[in-house]
Amino acid sequence: MRKGIIDRFEREVAVVEFENGIEDFPLTQLPKGVQAGDVLLFESGKITIDSEGKKQLEHEIVDLMDELFKD
Repeated sequence: MRKGIIDRFEREVAVVEFENGIEDFPLTQLPKGVQAGDVLLFESGKITIDSEGKKQLEHEIVDLMDELFKD
């Protein structure tokens, strides 16, 4: 299983960031309603949105920002 994060959209393509690089995917191959920042799971030829993975990532970002901006 691979896990990637949608970095951005360029026309009809989603730019997905993986641990080892970046790949482009046509929007037609991705689940409907994907957004920048969504975490995607790639497994057995299927691509799904990992809602829990996105929540965890958002939590980690908030924690890092809190640490960075401490008084």
